[in-house]
Amino acid sequence: MSRKIPVKFDLHTHNEMCGHAIGTIEDYVKAAIEKELSIIGISDHTPYFHSEDDQPYPRITMARSELPRYVDEVLRLKEKYASQINVLLGIESDFFPLHHATYKKFLEKQPFDYIIGSVHFVDDISIFKKNRWEGLSASERVKTKEAYYQLIEQSARSDQFDILGHIDAMKGFYPEFSSIETDQLEHTLKIIGDNDKVIEINTSGKTKDSGGWYPADDILERALFYNVGVTFGSDAHDPDRVADEFGEVQKRLKEIGFKEMHYFVQRQRQSVSL
Repeated sequence: MSRKIPVKFDLHTHNEMCGHAIGTIEDYVKAAIEKELSIIGISDHTPYFHSEDDQPYPRITMARSELPRYVDEVLRLKEKYASQINVLLGIESDFFPLHHATYKKFLEKQPFDYIIGSVHFVDDISIFKKNRWEGLSASERVKTKEAYYQLIEQSARSDQFDILGHIDAMKGFYPEFSSIETDQLEHTLKIIGDNDKVIEINTSGKTKDSGGWYPADDILERALFYNVGVTFGSDAHDPDRVADEFGEVQKRLKEIGFKEMHYFVQRQRQSVSL
């Protein structure tokens, strides 16, 4: 049931534990309180559960051994600031089809309010690697874009995630990505809707070459057509970016025709009227 009281929230934030963000978890909670949020979600990157090493890439994700400390710290802050803000325990998980069962095993052990599923690698190459497009033919670029959305499709079908993260982020350092013509995106949006998954409007695109948000307005219009729910995440890697452009996102969603946004508590979807 939709709530009519104003609710301002941000479900996608990182912190120093991942090795490439600044600020402690508490810094993000304090920033959210200062910006008068009702809800702040902490959602740092999952460890690479499929690796034999505890922390194979210290500047990309936390160590596997650090996950319990991460969970305990968020729960501690939830209790500490309960009178000022609702702190939600989330996490952003990579989606690797071959390691789906391994990730599920680790994630199911923790009391997450929600899990964001994000595709960061296509053909074992980071979607943000700036030179990955160099030398590709037109057909190869189409094939790469289709592979990206096929992975997002699989993540929607996996039933492992509540939210699908930044679904056109591959344009980040290659703005031409958006103009690569393929029907795959349309099919993927239908699959997301059919599987009742929520996508985020992620405002971190402004920090990349593409500018703007993930996803672009034309994708949001098609998402509405396929009854895809939406949420908000700044993808802040700096406390100053918490809730960045939340008001602008709300306004644009209303203009497109969305009636509500969503967040999750104990893996259960909650709706907020726009």
